[in-house]
Amino acid sequence: MNHLKKFLILLGIPAVLIGILWVLPGSAATVPSVQIDFGGSDEPEQLSAALKVLLLLTVLTLAPSILIMMTSFSRIIIVLSFLRQAMGTQQTPPTQVLIGLSLFLTMYVMGPVFNEINNKAVQPFLDERISQMEALELAQGPLKNFMLRQVREKDLALFVNLSEGPKPETREEVGIQAIIPAFIISELKTAFQIGFMIYIPFLILDMVVASVLLSMGMLMLPPVLISLPFKLMLFVMVDGWYLTVGSLMKSFA
Repeated sequence: MNHLKKFLILLGIPAVLIGILWVLPGSAATVPSVQIDFGGSDEPEQLSAALKVLLLLTVLTLAPSILIMMTSFSRIIIVLSFLRQAMGTQQTPPTQVLIGLSLFLTMYVMGPVFNEINNKAVQPFLDERISQMEALELAQGPLKNFMLRQVREKDLALFVNLSEGPKPETREEVGIQAIIPAFIISELKTAFQIGFMIYIPFLILDMVVASVLLSMGMLMLPPVLISLPFKLMLFVMVDGWYLTVGSLMKSFA
């Protein structure tokens, strides 16, 4: 409570000062103005700075797609969604919880890859030891190796054959333009396979409960309503979250 009071006091002092300046007649309170100038320039340095800002905004715009399509996020969120549907708990856990858990698990899986990118590309670029193009070339290496470890040969061969350029002799020579879509469809197939395996025990339990209710003549009672507590009990007894998350993490090894 003491920390809360201090926080409220620190938050209230600027608000009170702003209110006093607002109501006092003739006060010198002014609102700062912001101006954006798109004027032309003949200096290459200013043009280079503008291109850097444009490149940064482009990267920030594509950041959600990069996170979803080029990391382990897709597999994790799809499997967790299948788990929730198999249990029949509707919106429990909430979607926000599943997305948050998927993000932190993705950070855990991709941690070594991001550290390698930071050491090989980001830090040398910030120290001005390499150029932007060299940094991009070095940054895609660890991410490319991660995707190649997860992609299937069949999926990779599909996009290599569809490309019009020269065919690479080894996996390492495949361009990232072919690796990314192959990685996406490989992740979707793997996630659906894991989701199918998760569905089986819950489906069997639903069938047993439906058969028991049918034999007892309780046709008007929904089997899902009766099987839900048993599915929750089964999931808790086998420590389902531990098994599910552990299997997901091991699938990226």
